[in-house]
Amino acid sequence: MKKGYVHVYTGPGKGKTTAALGLGIRAAGAGMKVHMVQFMKGRRYSEIDTIENISNFTITQHGRDEFVSKEKPDQVDIDLAQKGFKYSKEIVNNGKYDMIILDEINVAIDYNLISLKDVIKLLEGKPEKLELILTGRDAHPELVRYADLVTEMLEIKHPYQQGVPARKGIDF
Repeated sequence: MKKGYVHVYTGPGKGKTTAALGLGIRAAGAGMKVHMVQFMKGRRYSEIDTIENISNFTITQHGRDEFVSKEKPDQVDIDLAQKGFKYSKEIVNNGKYDMIILDEINVAIDYNLISLKDVIKLLEGKPEKLELILTGRDAHPELVRYADLVTEMLEIKHPYQQGVPARKGIDF
């Protein structure tokens, strides 16, 4: 590819991470090297079991399996997000990957775990051929303006509205 683009998958509906994973699998199938950095996630999600079997698709997690308070995040959550962002900057700049997915980075920005200014600086300095995907609810308007492709997931109806708990293989 001559030019890599910045994608933002946001909105209140289900499917942002799933869409990014689908794109990553497609890219991996085409021989591209893909890395997904998950912010604010520490649980062993089902997709990790599959991705571990794809040699050119890597996932790293920089969070814990705990609720993060938007109003008063624990220091450990701030530290994990900062460590994940430092790692993200390193892999963006090392040239080893064709696609990098920053999963839930929009939420990490919204919760003030990571600075919007620092993320914009990362986007501005990304290698030209790198495809960079940012996921998570409440994408900052400045990220939306900066991105080349923006998709908003809108929830119309979901089984959890009727009390159905999250289902393994479908929701996690």
